[in-house]
Amino acid sequence: MTDCERWLIRVTGVVQGVGYRPFVYTLADSLELSGWVLNDTLGVQTEVCGAVPLLAEFTAGLRERAPLLARVDDVRVESRAPWAATDNAPAGSGRFEIRESVRTGRAGTIVAPDSHVCDDCLREVLDPADRRHRYPFANCTHCGPRYSLIKGLPYDRAQTTMASFVMCGQCLREYQDPLDRRYHAQPTACAECGPQVTLSTPDGVLATAGAALTATTEALAEGRIVAVKSVGGFHLAADARNPAAVARLRARKKRDSKPFAVMAPDLATVESLAVCTPAERELLRSPARPIVLLRRIPGSLPEEVAPRNPSLGIMLPSAPLHHLLLDRPGLDVLVMTSGNISGRPIAYRNEDALGQLFEVADLVLHHDRDIHVRVDDSVVRSSVHEALDEPLITFVRRSRGYAPYPVKLGRTLSEPVLAYGAELKTTVALGEGTEVYVSQHIGDLKNDETFASHREAADHLTELYEVKPRYVACDMHPSFRSRALAGSRPEDVVEVQHHHAHMASCMGENQLSGLTLGVVFDGAGYGTDGTIWGGEFLLGDYASARRVAHLRPLPLLGGDRAVAEPIRTGYALALQALGSAEAAVEAFPALAVLDDTRRSVFATMVAKGIQAPPVSSMGRLFDGVAALLDICAYAEYEAHGPIELEGLLGRDLTTATPYSFGLEEPEEHEDPEAAAVVDPRPVIRAIAAELGRGTAVADISRRFHSAVVAMVVQRCTAMRERHGVRQVVLSGGVFLNEFLQVNCLVELRKAGFDAYAHRLVPTNDGGIALGQVLVADALLNTPGTPATSEGD
Repeated sequence: MTDCERWLIRVTGVVQGVGYRPFVYTLADSLELSGWVLNDTLGVQTEVCGAVPLLAEFTAGLRERAPLLARVDDVRVESRAPWAATDNAPAGSGRFEIRESVRTGRAGTIVAPDSHVCDDCLREVLDPADRRHRYPFANCTHCGPRYSLIKGLPYDRAQTTMASFVMCGQCLREYQDPLDRRYHAQPTACAECGPQVTLSTPDGVLATAGAALTATTEALAEGRIVAVKSVGGFHLAADARNPAAVARLRARKKRDSKPFAVMAPDLATVESLAVCTPAERELLRSPARPIVLLRRIPGSLPEEVAPRNPSLGIMLPSAPLHHLLLDRPGLDVLVMTSGNISGRPIAYRNEDALGQLFEVADLVLHHDRDIHVRVDDSVVRSSVHEALDEPLITFVRRSRGYAPYPVKLGRTLSEPVLAYGAELKTTVALGEGTEVYVSQHIGDLKNDETFASHREAADHLTELYEVKPRYVACDMHPSFRSRALAGSRPEDVVEVQHHHAHMASCMGENQLSGLTLGVVFDGAGYGTDGTIWGGEFLLGDYASARRVAHLRPLPLLGGDRAVAEPIRTGYALALQALGSAEAAVEAFPALAVLDDTRRSVFATMVAKGIQAPPVSSMGRLFDGVAALLDICAYAEYEAHGPIELEGLLGRDLTTATPYSFGLEEPEEHEDPEAAAVVDPRPVIRAIAAELGRGTAVADISRRFHSAVVAMVVQRCTAMRERHGVRQVVLSGGVFLNEFLQVNCLVELRKAGFDAYAHRLVPTNDGGIALGQVLVADALLNTPGTPATSEGD
């Protein structure tokens, strides 16, 4: 007889709330193994006994045959013991059981992100003979909400917002049957025992349940605007094929230009709207169901959906409710934009939606399944280039479907660290062991509601994983609210320079170490010299980074006013490049939008440095060029001008003959660590000459973009010759520009560099918190180093 043993096995990763225990049960049963499986705060533990070859097959299957939503990080046999015939669970007896969850100390398992509705559940929802026909909250262990409704671990119904719903007899039988796909599906419910939808007007309830769904689709078909409670918050929905409805939504939301995302019911509809590559299809159909930025087919939807933009942000339905809203002839594409009043975070509580969203919506479709954690839609882009081995996936926003899945570091942090991120597009991050848990997108902290949400996200992460970090990390900027929140805690605070955090973030997600050159381009970040940076070349590692080159500072006329009014930056650039107001206006007709008085005042501000702080910002350079080319004088949203400037390229990544930046190298007698200065004035003069010759603005945009790519390669090459560095990372919000990101990556690699971009967290400030964790950890482990990252 084959030797038999009893194995105790530990499985870690995303293995709770994804049907993993019933999968283990079925796998053990198929191999006629005995034993048990349970959830605990570390993940899943199972004990099996039987013939050693079968135990080995079982152990391999725990990883290789795991359910779709599971992410198995480790399968470890913790103990092996001989089996004897007198043991209580004899091999081959077929006795295998799923045991109740137990607590084994601090939570160490990974919370599952929210997931789309699976094909099996959707079939039931659309089947008139099924008891869940047209029920908008059908889910099972393979699909449905997770992170947005979890209050604590282990993941059991009592620890979710479904705790108040008592299962009916049929749901309970499914829940208790290990062979049913709803076995321990914590949000499971039906129309008899679960949540229900309600459609409200400003005057009160209009309809409930099925009648509410019917009334909602009728309203949308009539061109009305409906606020819809989705998985992680409310959307504002309108018929995307109705230009009047979309225009009305824009007017009410005070959003004239920023593109709207749309939802389509299936891939066939998506492919009638936009060009879709295999990688993009995979993203669209993934359990996360993100918004994917696709190349639009001209004329497929009204221009009002995404004005002057070559892309459409498209997502497939992520919940049964969405499928039911699209299940009406003629209503096959919906605008689904964030359900918020301008400047506020998305509403996720019914009372907030009913109190706020009637400013924009005619109706509000809500329900009584509470959302515990606000989670926006994720936004991703897939870029292809013949020189890249595989598509480059870039997160514009990492949230629903991905948060709070951790970034694996490939090394161990010495202490738990909580990082508060930056000020815009911010996230928080909790680092412990070999992982950093990055929160969902939170947003801009300039308003009190988002600031409160920021605090709640930090508290939720630490409470969920039961970690009490001694150290917190924050940005160095003295005015950032995230820094103020960090300073209110009793723990030790580590201040991290903004661009060093960007650089470290890209290094960390790519598991890099050693001397690195960070090319960090963004709108603004507080520098170690007290000025605003944003066009930086940094040399260093996690513990320190110094500035080795940067963009020549330009005056930011009126400070933050210039961000909202890029024409100010355009005028400052023209003055610096051409020498006089008269020459600037003659070369750039777009400056005529400024009257004589404003031009005179601005010229004085530049000459005397009055309310014109110097900024070395690549983001502001793009703002200024877009303004000078008469693309965007006044910005409606962040990076409005740069986005439309890039939009002129039509997502064609072909480079053109570049303009040439100037360069101011430090003198030999100067500080050997002095930084080189990249001068944009020659580029501005070249653009002026092109305009004078009548060159098309789209061609000027391509040459300008190509000039930035060429400058990056030139500077990196010079740094390699001087410092011997070959490892380069690209980070900062400017690298959301697809042309820049892809071409810099390709050209650097062609030049012999090991070049990396972000793939797991956003390249914008949504990735800052990850970098703060890594820099803080390095500083805390560097003897004699102050708890502040150096950048100069």
